[in-house]
Amino acid sequence: MIELRHLRYFIAVAEEGHVTRAAARLGIQQPPLSQQIRALEDLVGVALFYRLPRGVELTEAGRVFLGEARAALAQVGHAVEAAQRTARGEQGRLAVGFTSSAAFHPFIPAVVRAFRQQSPEVELVLEESSTGELIEALQRQHLDVAFVRVPAGEAAGITIEALLNEAMLVALPAHHALARGGKRRSIRLTELADETFILSRRPTGPGLYDAIISACRAAGFSPRVGQEAPRMMSTLSLVAAGLGVSIVPESMRRLNTEGIAYLTLSDAPRLVAPLHLAWRSASVSGAMARLIAQVRAMASRA
Repeated sequence: MIELRHLRYFIAVAEEGHVTRAAARLGIQQPPLSQQIRALEDLVGVALFYRLPRGVELTEAGRVFLGEARAALAQVGHAVEAAQRTARGEQGRLAVGFTSSAAFHPFIPAVVRAFRQQSPEVELVLEESSTGELIEALQRQHLDVAFVRVPAGEAAGITIEALLNEAMLVALPAHHALARGGKRRSIRLTELADETFILSRRPTGPGLYDAIISACRAAGFSPRVGQEAPRMMSTLSLVAAGLGVSIVPESMRRLNTEGIAYLTLSDAPRLVAPLHLAWRSASVSGAMARLIAQVRAMASRA
């Protein structure tokens, strides 16, 4: 079998035109080098050099072989460099997931923008879904990392790291009496005791769903859930249509949805929407490690 050392030895002899000078260049003795060249010719099955009184000269087959040998070594070099760059996170492919509510938090686009600037040769594939679906996609290796809210229970093989907490707002139909014609800025949770709630379905975001229910009960009432929407956007559409009220992460306000009044909660400081980063514990690639480090650094400054 032809090995890379055979190619390197052959190229050195071809470029020097002399076995002794090639041996000195390679840092080996002349006799072993001559043996390796003869072994290479046996493997190829043709003579690659003419032996001359004062050196060697490539045969026609040798000249063709020289070009191919150089190309082969160059390709190996490219392969090594590509592997090293991938291990350093400088190139490759990274599939990143995020929940529909997290997508509107300014932290997420800031991370994506910064990562693209830092690692322009890494292909980023972005996917939006619910927290439960994102965790499942990580476990099935369909995603590499994901920005999620509050997972339900343990996720086998997944590391989940808290990044930041986001305030929650009450979303009311703009014409609702509690909105007071858009002049009101805050509301007490207890004022919503008689309202019909519209929430995202629990399987879509179990953490936020349970947190809202718990906060209402702590305020002295059990919320009457009239409808459950498949996504946060759907929830806001139903609120705008006047079908009820909801409690959503503050970043959803950035949508500027017509027909909705957003009020801060004055009596539920612990009701927040956490943002976490999740990834497979056992397989952290170079690009994943680079993104995780960047997210941690940016979260520490947020």
